[in-house]
Amino acid sequence: MIGRLRVIVLAISLAVAASAYATEGKKALRVCADPNNLPFSNQRGEGFENRLAEIIARELGRKLEYTWWAQRRGFFRNTLNAGRCDVVMGVPSGFERVLTTRPYYRSSYALVYRKDAGYTLRSLDASELRTLKIGLHFIGDDYSNPPPAEALARRGIIQNVVGYSIYGDYREPNPPARLIEAVARGDIDVAIAWGPLAGYFAKRQPTKLAVVPLPTPDEPQAQPFEFSIAMGVRKDDKPLRAALDEVLARKRSQITALLKKYGVPLIEPR
Repeated sequence: MIGRLRVIVLAISLAVAASAYATEGKKALRVCADPNNLPFSNQRGEGFENRLAEIIARELGRKLEYTWWAQRRGFFRNTLNAGRCDVVMGVPSGFERVLTTRPYYRSSYALVYRKDAGYTLRSLDASELRTLKIGLHFIGDDYSNPPPAEALARRGIIQNVVGYSIYGDYREPNPPARLIEAVARGDIDVAIAWGPLAGYFAKRQPTKLAVVPLPTPDEPQAQPFEFSIAMGVRKDDKPLRAALDEVLARKRSQITALLKKYGVPLIEPR
């Protein structure tokens, strides 16, 4: 009974905060986003974060406005923390540079390979991965490695790994898609990519591709493969965070349907 009362009190508090935000005189929900980063966002509003921003703005009774900025090093310093916007749609839950909302999805890195290849890969311990040509994204201008790269290295799988920049040639649409396209063409045998990228671009290839979410390895010092994703606001903007939380809770089923439409592999929180 006490637990139910706490839930009711929390729901009322969130609703009050959302109402206060909606009447405080702000004319727009200002979002900072990457203009060329499907399936998340682009300048034509085709990404699932664009669609989610539309839902949020509509529920708050606000006009949606964008500041477009390539999501690379310095993104938060030059956008949210510089006052150019009020919210960033997709950040890791608990991200230290911002105040995060409740998570609105959880996904993981995934294996991607051609269905006609005959593989049954389910983890990085599959013996085939020692001989197959594996592609993965490296992140950042300093070529930093994502968690699966570290896990492959611990298994001695190095020589058959090919790196693809997640930034790629920014003059082309959707640079992260090059990795998944390489699998479809047969340039590489297997890709390892962040789930939303893997699911979205795999569905759009002329060859049928398997997308297999990877669990975090059960081994000492393993980096997580699974992440909960939230929205980020400035650390002092608790009213906006509360308003966003209220909408995320109320529109949960609609948001989940949106993510599934974009092929995002969804992982249940542990």
